[in-house]
Amino acid sequence: MRKGYKALLAEAEAVIQTVPVTEALALHGDPGTVFVDLRDPREIQREGKIPGAFSCPRGMLEFWVDPESPYAKPVFQEEKRFVFYCASAWRSALATRTVQEMGLGNVAHLGGGFTAWKAAGGEVETVEKK
Repeated sequence: MRKGYKALLAEAEAVIQTVPVTEALALHGDPGTVFVDLRDPREIQREGKIPGAFSCPRGMLEFWVDPESPYAKPVFQEEKRFVFYCASAWRSALATRTVQEMGLGNVAHLGGGFTAWKAAGGEVETVEKK
């Protein structure tokens, strides 16, 4: 193996912004900030999510962010700050680097992920199975 996940994470962390959970808690509810949940829908149903977060499964991210994609989502064309998160901040770190490379501005990821959010007493919204 030429480059493992640890090297990829280290490279991403060197060039992206990490929002500490205490700062994320203060940002929650700010109309200029969009929390983006990258977890699989089954994880969200099982664990809940940050209230108001936009759900974007990691496998669809590039297609939803790119305005030229037939799958583009309008939320990613808004002049907002995007805070990506997953369970433990691995997927979100890699995703943040990817969208930065695609040209999405004002993006960061939640340090420690949803696990840190819950541990810090962050509000959690229950999500029903569709």
